[in-house]
Amino acid sequence: MIPLRLGVNIDHIATVRNARGGDHPDPLRAALAVLAAGADGITMHLREDRRHIRDADVFAVKAAIAAPLNLEMAATAELVRIALEFRPHACCLVPEKRTEVTTEGGLDVAGQRAALAPVVAALREAGIRVSLFIDPDPAQLEASAAIGAPVVELHTGAYANGLPGELDRLRAAARLTATLGLECHAGHGLTFDNAPPVVAMPEVRELNIGHFLIGEAIFTGLDATIRRMKAVMAR
Repeated sequence: MIPLRLGVNIDHIATVRNARGGDHPDPLRAALAVLAAGADGITMHLREDRRHIRDADVFAVKAAIAAPLNLEMAATAELVRIALEFRPHACCLVPEKRTEVTTEGGLDVAGQRAALAPVVAALREAGIRVSLFIDPDPAQLEASAAIGAPVVELHTGAYANGLPGELDRLRAAARLTATLGLECHAGHGLTFDNAPPVVAMPEVRELNIGHFLIGEAIFTGLDATIRRMKAVMAR
């Protein structure tokens, strides 16, 4: 079996730092700590309003780690320019609204093909692995494949919130990724308790988890939290 990768989103280390200003806690220190604990990569969401991660954070982490850095970003001209400048291992294109607390749903690839296709092409041409954060919907999967995205990240938020039928919907979407030749990732709202059914889907190659792991680390520390999630995934 292909080992399942864990990407850890460190955005909320920056949220805590920004609540008071200054330099503490340092997202780079968090990135190094979670990698030392066994995480396979780092995810950072550089929002248009810079509410947590800042440009300097992304550049500092990119310069200091050898592990893959996954930059979550909206498909705007400014953020595409930044991504092309420092070339992370991967970019995950996500929908973004200034009024949202966190990402509320998947990207509407089916309705935005014309706008997204050149962004995907530009990032891929620069050697960046491109993923699209989408709801587990066949139309979105088919549109993602049609515009040349090699990877999709299935939005697991509805499943994590306990909506009936969402696990079956995720399973069907994961199976369709294989048919379409897409690499399948998953994330949003996953915890020690609800991750196992997602982990069990043979098509899923990577989980990206942030808020839960950073929150749990308040009580048990980053090292213990990451090691426990990796153990959950291994089982």
